[in-house]
Amino acid sequence: MENTTQNRSVAVIGASGYSGIELVKILLNHPRIKLAHVIGSSTVGKRVDDIYPYFRGKTDLTMEPYQLETLKRTDIVFLALPHGEALKRVPELVDAGIRVIDFSGDFRFKSPEIYEKWYKLPHTAPNYLEKAVYGIPELFGEEIRTCQLLANPGCYPTGAILALAPLLANPQIGQRVVHESIAITSMSGTSGAGRKEKLELMFAEVNESIKAYKVGHHQHTPEIKATLERLAGRTLDVLFIPHLIPMTRGIYTTICLPLKEAVSWETIVNGYREFYRDARFVRIFEDMPPEVKFVVGTNYCDIGLAIDETQRFLIITSAIDNLVKGAAGQAVQSMNLMFGFPEEEGLL
Repeated sequence: MENTTQNRSVAVIGASGYSGIELVKILLNHPRIKLAHVIGSSTVGKRVDDIYPYFRGKTDLTMEPYQLETLKRTDIVFLALPHGEALKRVPELVDAGIRVIDFSGDFRFKSPEIYEKWYKLPHTAPNYLEKAVYGIPELFGEEIRTCQLLANPGCYPTGAILALAPLLANPQIGQRVVHESIAITSMSGTSGAGRKEKLELMFAEVNESIKAYKVGHHQHTPEIKATLERLAGRTLDVLFIPHLIPMTRGIYTTICLPLKEAVSWETIVNGYREFYRDARFVRIFEDMPPEVKFVVGTNYCDIGLAIDETQRFLIITSAIDNLVKGAAGQAVQSMNLMFGFPEEEGLL
């Protein structure tokens, strides 16, 4: 049983990226957490408030080099690193008995072959895949509470999976509504691509435009598919089409499902409300579609429901902040469960 009365010591590796610094912001305001270490590579020796002046007067933390011995004195380590980098750190952290929350895709699959196919990298730590728990608190909370290694979900998968979970996990509704093929369209702001300089993310390239990208081969597709199949208990064909839009943060997802048979509006709405009855950060919109501006800066996932006038299609929309519910906020929500804290601690 966790001791929930004392503050917990945590460290963030990769603290200078967009997701990492969002995590720092949340942790500094968490009433039961001491942010003991922020760790970087190219930023070592720089103060956090020099990299991000937002933090002036809020913290005097300085970016440190990675040192395993130092981290052994912390209760949990967050890895906000690019794909492939966590493979180098997770094994020794886990072997040292440290609890780890990884933001990358390195430990989201049970199969190293799937990872290698979609991420185009060799998986050098396959023995640790079975140790990892996929971290959507609304769906896998009990597993999260006791895990040592948590694979924080991708931002696109979070919005899509939460939008579909009540249908797929409830056979009485799902098998009457959901076909074996599901098409998902999502739109993301530019912060989802990280902080590195990229020509295609420059203001002049993105502004006043919208484009689909990685059509048919985005690395989040198998993550969405595997989780939905786990919920449904059957094989599904999943098509995922991401789009880049000219805003900084936020993800908006639209899913259109042909109804296999007539299902009343009340049955669908009540099914969603019952499924998320105890979910502190999921809000159901039955009277209007959600909007990204409702969730920016929050850990909420807003889900909208509608049936078209022909009564032949169910339309599901969802909105999240990709840096909070899609990354740092969801990670802290899982951390709260791991420490036995209230799920919403530090997130409201």
